[in-house]
Amino acid sequence: MLMSRRFLLLLVIVALSLTALGIASAQEATPEAAYVDPCTTEAAEATAMATPEPGSAGVSFAIILPNARGDRSFIDSAAAGAERAIAELGVEGTIIETAGPQEHDAAVRRAVQDSPDIVITIAVDAPIIQEIAEEFPEQKFGAQETFFFEGVPDLDNLALYNILTHENSYLAGIAAGMLTRTKKVGAVGGMDTPGINLFIVGFEEGVKSVCEDCELVRSYVGDFSDPVTAKEQALGLFADGADILYQVAGRSGEGVLQAAAETGNFAIGVDSNQDDLYPGTVIVSAMKRVDNAVFNFVNSVVDDTYTPGVTTVGLKEGFAGLSWDVGVCSRTFDETGPEDMVAKLPAVRQAIDEARAKILSGELVVTNALEQASQ
Repeated sequence: MLMSRRFLLLLVIVALSLTALGIASAQEATPEAAYVDPCTTEAAEATAMATPEPGSAGVSFAIILPNARGDRSFIDSAAAGAERAIAELGVEGTIIETAGPQEHDAAVRRAVQDSPDIVITIAVDAPIIQEIAEEFPEQKFGAQETFFFEGVPDLDNLALYNILTHENSYLAGIAAGMLTRTKKVGAVGGMDTPGINLFIVGFEEGVKSVCEDCELVRSYVGDFSDPVTAKEQALGLFADGADILYQVAGRSGEGVLQAAAETGNFAIGVDSNQDDLYPGTVIVSAMKRVDNAVFNFVNSVVDDTYTPGVTTVGLKEGFAGLSWDVGVCSRTFDETGPEDMVAKLPAVRQAIDEARAKILSGELVVTNALEQASQ
C-alpha cells in the first residue's frame, strides 16, 4: 500500500513537471508565434492597381526606354507595364529601346512623328522633355523618372509620375540591419544622383533604426549598364567586411548580385522582384512599380483622365513596396536562405510591418533625398 502511494505521488510530480515545461515552452515560443504571415491567409490580395475594362480600340502610345531591355529591374518593369496596357486595354503600343542618353532626344522626336495619343518616356532628362513638349504642344507626353528640380513647367501636354522609394527602401534597410552578421552593410548605386540617393538614404536610415552600431558603406558605379565594374566594387566591399549590399544600379546591379552569390554574402534587389535571380542570396527586393505608372499613363488617355502636372505616389498608393508584401508574396529566401537568418524572418517581418504602419500614419518620417535636392 505504501509503495503504491509513493508510486502515485511520483506520477503526479512527473505530470506537474511536464505541464510546467510545456507552459514554459509555450511562453518562449509566443514572440515568434505572435506574427502571422499575411501571405499564408486566404485574404491576401494583390497590391497592383485594379485593371479597368477594355474598350479602347484606336488608342496608341509609344514608350521610349532609357536602355535596352534585359536588366530584370527598372527597364523591364517599364516594358512590362507597356505590354500589360497592350494586352489588357486593347491599345496599340510601340516599345522603343535605346542605347543610352545620347539617343534619347532623337528617339522621342521620332516617336512624335508617328502622332501616337501619348508618348511615354522613362528616365529622360528634364531639359529634353521640356524642349520637345514645348515644341509639340498638341502631343501628349507622360514622363516617368524625370525630375524638374527648379520647378515643373506649366504645360498642358506634360504629365509626370514621381514614384517615391525612400520609404520602402527604409523597410528593406530594417531587414538588412536585423539580418547582418558583420554589422557592416552598404549600397551600390548606379550614379550619385538624387534619384538614386532617394533609395540609399532611406535604406541607411532603416538599417540604423534597428542596428545603431552598424557601419554603412556606399559605392557608385557611374553607369547603369556596367555590371563588371559593379561586381568589382561589390567584391571590394564584401572583402572589407560588408555582408549585405543593396543594389540600386539597374543592369549594373546584376554584378552586385553575382558578387554576393560567389562570396557567400547577401544582397537586396531593386525595382522588380529579383529574389529568384540568385535564390538564397537575394534576401528581399525593394520594388518600384514603374509598370503601374506606364499602365496608368496609357489608361489616362483611354478613359480621358489625362492630367498635366506631377502625380506623386509611393508606399501608400501601392507604387512602392517589398517583394515580401501581399500581392507578390515572395518567400524564396525562406526556402533557400541559411537557417540562422531564416529563423529571424518572422521577427524581421513584424518589425517591418510596425514601421510601415508608422510611416503610413505619419508618425515616422523617412528622409526624402529628392526633396532635399530641390531645396
